[in-house]
Amino acid sequence: MPTPKIYPRSEHSVSRSQISDSALKVLNRLDRAGYKAFLVGGAVRDILLEREPKDFDIATDAHPEQIRELFRNSRLIGRRFRLAHVRFGREVIEVATFRAGHEGNEDGASIADTGRILRDNVYGDIDEDVWRRDFTVNALYYNISDYSIADYVGGVEDIKHRRLRLIGDPAVRYREDPVRMLRAIRFATKLDLQIDDATRAAFDSYGMLLSEIAPARLFDESLKLFHSGNGLGTFEALREFGLFEYLYPLPNQSFIEDEVAYNLVVAALRNTDRRLAQSQSVNPAFIFAAILWGAMVKRRERLIDEGMHESEAFRLAADEVVSEQVKNVAIPRRFTTIAREIWFFQARLAKRTRKHAENLLEHIRFRAAYDFLLLRAQAGEPLVELGDWWTKFQDVDGAGREAMVAELRSPSRNRRRPRSRRKKANDS
Repeated sequence: MPTPKIYPRSEHSVSRSQISDSALKVLNRLDRAGYKAFLVGGAVRDILLEREPKDFDIATDAHPEQIRELFRNSRLIGRRFRLAHVRFGREVIEVATFRAGHEGNEDGASIADTGRILRDNVYGDIDEDVWRRDFTVNALYYNISDYSIADYVGGVEDIKHRRLRLIGDPAVRYREDPVRMLRAIRFATKLDLQIDDATRAAFDSYGMLLSEIAPARLFDESLKLFHSGNGLGTFEALREFGLFEYLYPLPNQSFIEDEVAYNLVVAALRNTDRRLAQSQSVNPAFIFAAILWGAMVKRRERLIDEGMHESEAFRLAADEVVSEQVKNVAIPRRFTTIAREIWFFQARLAKRTRKHAENLLEHIRFRAAYDFLLLRAQAGEPLVELGDWWTKFQDVDGAGREAMVAELRSPSRNRRRPRSRRKKANDS
């Protein structure tokens, strides 16, 4: 095993003042009990990048059952990776036992014929655990016993050069877990890192392995990708590196054929990033409605061309596109239902009588549907006038609303073209 480079406290910037009190309690109790205890992963990485860490993960040589005995406020979770969650109020500290390799047929390990890891409860030491981690910047171990950092894979230098590098052979690591490709894009975008050439080049050869991942897991990854606060950059990177098509094949095709469909997703993600930056709430259904809109419209138009009534075509297209999409990314029904409601509301917004408009204002989905309408206008659909009308309608009083509706019925807006003289002559 390679000898790690040890950075003593005087040679790095990680301070206990930057670590949560709860994480320090777990680290110190493990240490006092005679176990090895290291802060590892994103917390060490973020502090070295001068970012505020959000999660504090701990690696130890204590087994899950030993951790459970040591912390009464903990519970064991997971089958693929057996972990302990130690809870302090709302804060949860994740504690994982050092993992070993899979060279033999160890108890607790399960690997598919393709090389993908199915179960990973094989325990080892830190010298083995480091090679099971994904990227060098996530494989730095802060030792609570002497406040040093152990670096086996050059992670400190990669952080200095703002480089994201996969640990080990990409052909092996991506077969073990194809989701590492999505994590590479998410980390690079979120942390403003450049993906290492070898790490990036393997996307072309192994991207199709994402099709073998459980759709439910890809939904969880989608939430991380698009609700990280850097959703737009992540989306563009997924498209650039050819991975988006394995998650959202129908939308990906619609973007190729319709620039407006692509622009809508860009506008929706930019809006989501802005809301998250302002600590405002977001609903995942809105992003999925934007991503699938172009594919749904294309399907609806095809059904109308085949002779189906417009409203029926709308509903069937929505059903078909959602049904096909969940085979790749299992978007829960609670979100697809809201996405459909946002879509169907678009036609209702085109009808502008006063009573109808005021009823729509009271609807639980009005705000989301109105925002979606504005984004469609931004994307290039001819809806600017309709969007402006609804914006103004919300701001005026009863008399003002009556005037706005009357304006829609005015002769200047609805004057019919006079019939031609030839037509009159034929009528006479």
